[in-house]
Amino acid sequence: MNRNAEMDDSSLWRNARLATLREDLGPLGIIEKGAVAVRGGRIVYAGAEDDLPSDLSSADQVIDCEGRWMTPALIDCHTHLVHGGNRAREFQLRLEGATYEEIARAGGGIVSTVKATNALSVEELVAAALPRLDALLLEGVSTVEVKSGYGLNIDAELKMLRAARQLERLRPVRIVTSYLAAHATPPEYKGRNADYIDDVVLPGLSQAHAEGLVDAVDGFCEGIAFSPAEMARVFDGARALGLPVKLHAEQLSNLGGAKLAASYGALSADHLEYLDADGAAAMAKAGTVAVLLPGAFYTLRETQLPPVETLRTAGTRIAVATDCNPGTSPLTSLLLTMNMSATLFRLTLEECLAGVTREAARALGILQETGTLEAGKSADLALWNIEAPAELIYRIGLNPLSERVFKGERIAR
Repeated sequence: MNRNAEMDDSSLWRNARLATLREDLGPLGIIEKGAVAVRGGRIVYAGAEDDLPSDLSSADQVIDCEGRWMTPALIDCHTHLVHGGNRAREFQLRLEGATYEEIARAGGGIVSTVKATNALSVEELVAAALPRLDALLLEGVSTVEVKSGYGLNIDAELKMLRAARQLERLRPVRIVTSYLAAHATPPEYKGRNADYIDDVVLPGLSQAHAEGLVDAVDGFCEGIAFSPAEMARVFDGARALGLPVKLHAEQLSNLGGAKLAASYGALSADHLEYLDADGAAAMAKAGTVAVLLPGAFYTLRETQLPPVETLRTAGTRIAVATDCNPGTSPLTSLLLTMNMSATLFRLTLEECLAGVTREAARALGILQETGTLEAGKSADLALWNIEAPAELIYRIGLNPLSERVFKGERIAR
């Protein structure tokens, strides 16, 4: 069937147990015997089946969910999905006792990923990314954020973003792009961050914006990357173009990056292991979401936990994501990410599930479009073979997805 024709149809999912993630309905927004009606790819009703309006009770297709649980489709709000090569050999070397410095001197680390990424065409980058994307989609994901940041020159950064945009044309998925040229300083600009920002980051951002390739602007604020003052220059450039910002912040130390991001009304600040109470309060006041990344914490064998209780006390919204990248988080499972978030960071069931749906959408600035089950939003749904929502977080290595729905289109697992 033609996809556009199918999306024009009306559909009704009935006899479902809904975890709507609507905050006005209590924890998880549960409706025990629910129905979801869809027309033209958008939800027109999500609520109790007994209250379903009569004009929605007949549809072009009616699906009996047989008591299965339905949630919003999942959202991975922080990935580096597009890149060349992998760093499995470095992983092996670390297991054999090599230090990070030894690997870096041998041409490893981010330099190796930059080299591998620069060597590939847009088409080759797409082909490399598709298996990683497909792994996410098989777990009920509808939306994936994809960053640049492994090019570190204008042409390569644009190439990564073009590849990210192509993914959306090849798979039923929503791709949100982030321009991350301020990720690291290439060797030819060593010790000259200001020049790199002038020569590459800002002019590259202007070109990316002109081509419609960028949805948000990101950066890495850390002692080994860019200072708050340097990131402020990048954010000023984003603001001049009307683009929202986000920031890798407080991962290895506390430089005040989260407060800087909040001062610009950032969508999110991510990692945050060294965040302090002032930073959390600034984020809460600005509506900046805290995106926690347990895959990197696990892979790097970190011991500094993100300050979850401080975030809760401040009222800062919490999302979680895979941080899929070749070096520090080669993770392509949001289900495992939720389990890690609960086990390593002690997030609650609601925090985990909201973190990959409602709060992940908020972290991307698209909560008005997706992330909860309610009328007016895109019909991005996930149907699960589970007895209770906790199973989505409790199990390790089992994928209970029955069906994924993207913009009203049914996609079998």
